[in-house]
Amino acid sequence: MRVISGVCKGRPLKAVQGMTTRPTTDKVKESLFNIIGPYFDGGKVLDLFSGSGSLGLEALSRGMEKGVFVEKDPKALQVIKTNIQACRMEEESEVLRSDALRSIKALGGRGMRFDLIMMDPPYKIANTIPSILNAIEENQLLLEGGLIICEHGEELELPEQIGSFEKYRFEKYGITAISFFRRQDEA
Repeated sequence: MRVISGVCKGRPLKAVQGMTTRPTTDKVKESLFNIIGPYFDGGKVLDLFSGSGSLGLEALSRGMEKGVFVEKDPKALQVIKTNIQACRMEEESEVLRSDALRSIKALGGRGMRFDLIMMDPPYKIANTIPSILNAIEENQLLLEGGLIICEHGEELELPEQIGSFEKYRFEKYGITAISFFRRQDEA
């Protein structure tokens, strides 16, 4: 696992040991960023269910100016911090030890808004994605023109619309699927 492009290109990333996380493969990550970017001119990224922090770090490497990483597993938190240090992105990063819904509410209370929200929940709880999207909407975390990227198992079919968010693209990579959401009025 590595950073694929940008200022940290080629930098190796540690993975979380054990079966508690499932890192996004480099192939899926590269395809995902080719679809949404591939590069950014500033902005903020929220990486929910961060695992190793690979997705958020890729966004920072490609030009996002601030990244918030949310993870509740203590082993994964340590790996995220190690990977942030390896990429020398400490100033641009904030790590929250919390679950996704609690963090969404806290970030909304702080007035945080994001251009890109990425989530890769464990496949066994991926059916909570609609409630997470609803919480993102309620707490107004997505900026105008922003995107939400949801990685999940290919067997899960997310609705075409969740609240004011519409699924505008869906891609499959073996057992992995990615659903892309934006506000319906921005289609």
